[in-house]
Amino acid sequence: MDALAVILERPEHLSVQRLALEPACASDAVVATTWSGISTGTERLLWSGRMPPFPGMGYPLVPGYESVGTVVEADAAGSVRVGQTVFVPGARCFGAVRGLFGGAASHLIAPAARLVPVDGALGDTACLLALAATAYRALGGIQPGATPLIVGHGVLGRLLARLTLAAGAAPTVWETNPLRVAGDHGYTVLTPESDPRRDYAVITDVSGDASGLDALIARLAPGGEIVLAGFYEAPLSFAFPPAFMREARIRISAEFKPADLAAVTALIDGGRLSLDGLITHRVVAAEAEAAYRTAFTDPACLKMILDWRDAA
Repeated sequence: MDALAVILERPEHLSVQRLALEPACASDAVVATTWSGISTGTERLLWSGRMPPFPGMGYPLVPGYESVGTVVEADAAGSVRVGQTVFVPGARCFGAVRGLFGGAASHLIAPAARLVPVDGALGDTACLLALAATAYRALGGIQPGATPLIVGHGVLGRLLARLTLAAGAAPTVWETNPLRVAGDHGYTVLTPESDPRRDYAVITDVSGDASGLDALIARLAPGGEIVLAGFYEAPLSFAFPPAFMREARIRISAEFKPADLAAVTALIDGGRLSLDGLITHRVVAAEAEAAYRTAFTDPACLKMILDWRDAA
């Protein structure tokens, strides 16, 4: 079996080519991909060649960990069934071509246990499950009535803000791009210079800016926590005395876990988390090279989706 796949051959050189897939084993399922999302965090670093040393790193590779499709082959006794719509958090089925993270292809072979059944009515918004689960993991044990700060108003920041509202808290979001400030979001979005507060108990950074830690520490309440939920290409550092005076805590929120995916799926199914209004661009998979450039260079692009339905 083969598949049409996005291949990042080397930094800033991307193509769509046909690849042979490794045979499925008894515990695998075969998925015909309908849509896949482009990550402006880790995938941007892979595309630009600025990704820090990372397990499995190397070119050529198939990117993508935000795929949705239909199961076309599966063990009848397994966790998914033929015809079911599933979210696929990546795959490693491309032989000598690395799957990092391996979801941007017309067909995928992955362990059935890793697939997450989703409501087909979600359409391409189901591609956002990975970011929603990442945001949920960063949220931690937030309490009703809390007033945390979120830094960055891309898709991850918006999902984090929506989850914060769902938890009964009231977020403030910092954003410097005017295109991402405008609108009625149900919470306050403003520039850092417009915010007088210096007593945030929790500040969650999803900007990926490694240079801003000192400015965030200056806004913490005593004993406050900074959550690093972006992906940072440069080393992080901070001045010790201000952090010492505040007894600041720093937490790193890493990759989402299956329990996080299950939690956000339940919130979506229960109507407590909306994925609406976050996908701004949709392109057929054959035009992936231009789509990736748009996703990484156009500030008006919140989320780019590749449509695989016409891929042969």
